Amino acid sequence: MTPTAKSSRSRTRHTGAALVALSAATALLAGCSSGDTSDNPLEEEKTEAGTVVVGSNNFAESTLLADIYGEALRAKGLKVTYKHNIGSRETSYGLLKNGSVTVLPEYNGSLLAYLDPEAEQESTDAVNEAVKAELDKKLTLLDPSPAENKDSVSVNARTAKKYGLTESSTLAELKDAAPEMVIGGSPEFQTRQQGLKGLESVYGLKFKSFKALDAGGPLTLAALTGDEVQAADVFTTDPAIVKEKFVVLKDPENLFGFANVTPLVHKDALPQEGVDALNAVSAELDTETLLDLDTQVQSEKKDPLEVAKAWLKSAGLD
Repeated sequence: MTPTAKSSRSRTRHTGAALVALSAATALLAGCSSGDTSDNPLEEEKTEAGTVVVGSNNFAESTLLADIYGEALRAKGLKVTYKHNIGSRETSYGLLKNGSVTVLPEYNGSLLAYLDPEAEQESTDAVNEAVKAELDKKLTLLDPSPAENKDSVSVNARTAKKYGLTESSTLAELKDAAPEMVIGGSPEFQTRQQGLKGLESVYGLKFKSFKALDAGGPLTLAALTGDEVQAADVFTTDPAIVKEKFVVLKDPENLFGFANVTPLVHKDALPQEGVDALNAVSAELDTETLLDLDTQVQSEKKDPLEVAKAWLKSAGLD
């Protein structure tokens, strides 16, 4: 893959309505993940000694992966509690550093872009080594899985037809159309290198405006489907891409880097049997499997905890 280009790297008019919708969406993403889940993931809580706290960021796939990790740890006899829907990486990383969270599902290349926006991404192994060099000394990455879920700039069917964009089209082909388009994504997407900053510096894209929504969640998907935005940051394993006929634009300059699902852990709080359990999960989890699990949760509206348990059983990890 082509290395990520170096560069300087995701509310609305009806603010009240948007906040209500976002609260409802967050509640839906949480699912019924565990009886041992904090109502407020940012609340400082005392946990029983030896308890592994599994966190997730505020989007559906992160919740599902946290449930997979947590139940795999429970299968090895570890006591587990959850902090779901913490927020963005900017928040969850801090909770890992201070020990409030023990384990978090991460995406290696995205984490590297957060830690070092100038870093090149040449291979999965190189990315993981670069992340480990930048991490707080109390943290480490475990084995990466083959499963990847990248950010993407996707356009809706109406926009694709208007500008003649297809599945073979690249981000560079948006240069002339971008000034006529509104792009949507999480608030962080506006300031990250793997976001608007990189889209401009790497591909020369300057959009008409940016609409702050959520991290590839229901607000973003609804806005893109309803043409409130013509392009959006959509995760590449999102079932809505096929359902809504979104067109994912290719990223030949590898702006969005690598995005292998990888456990990020607080070293001192996870015993070796926990490390082994999570590495076993990574060995079994590939992109096709992740897309299937996401479809069950996001399209079929199944409980993420039950989906996690069923997959672990099928993989012999329960």
